[in-house]
Amino acid sequence: MEWKRVVVERLPAGLVRGLRALRGGARFIGPHASWADAAAAAGGYDSAAILARVRESALAVKRGEAAFERDSVRFAAPEPWPHLRVLERAAIANGGRLRVLDFGGSLGSTYFQCRRDLANLAELRWAVVEQPAFVACGKSELENDQLRFFDSVEAAAPGPPDVALLSSVLQYLPDPGAIARRIAAVKPATILIDRTPAHDRAEDAIWVQHVPPAIYRASYPFRVFGRDRLATLFGPAWTLEEELPGTPFEALESQCGARYVAMTLRRGSDPA
Repeated sequence: MEWKRVVVERLPAGLVRGLRALRGGARFIGPHASWADAAAAAGGYDSAAILARVRESALAVKRGEAAFERDSVRFAAPEPWPHLRVLERAAIANGGRLRVLDFGGSLGSTYFQCRRDLANLAELRWAVVEQPAFVACGKSELENDQLRFFDSVEAAAPGPPDVALLSSVLQYLPDPGAIARRIAAVKPATILIDRTPAHDRAEDAIWVQHVPPAIYRASYPFRVFGRDRLATLFGPAWTLEEELPGTPFEALESQCGARYVAMTLRRGSDPA
């Protein structure tokens, strides 16, 4: 498809190879009648085995043995994050200071991918919100002067962040609207949604995603959003600012009839 060719051409070659390896063998079963039905047919994202694999790779990044990791897959060479310019633009607007609220940010995957490109900022504060086991691991082994881990949106954002990042996370939440409203409530300047599946139909569809065994053995419910639903999750005060190139995911397209999308949302006036 034309959109896929354009996106692939705009990504660095090394990142394309890594993403293809990451997604090789992914399977989607469904659609299911409800989230509860999919959950009954799946494992879960809170498996200790998942954390162990991600921790191993994140510590390799910390030791300098890999440039960054994503979903426990290690990338040997630095590659710019495709939407880095959104962070850079936010930092410029804030006088060279950047506060990121990274919801579902694992053990700092995107932070480690971006940190070299953001090294010249006057200040960088990157707050990851994650499950308790990930937070405990992050606090004990990965926190530094820039990177912090929290178990709630409110604790991570005592003041409005410059960017609220939701990368490959909304699709794994049983109630994404509830989380979206909590993020909207801390009033980030920009919301950046990345690697989030959508199809052209109005209603969401629920699948079970099976991770390639070469990464780790896991399965979990997976939501494909109705295309127009994503921009409305955060409430009427938020509007679509920019559509960004989505990351190719062949299994998602061929099995679910969907694709990854990316976008930024901007907060306008609160409704009366």
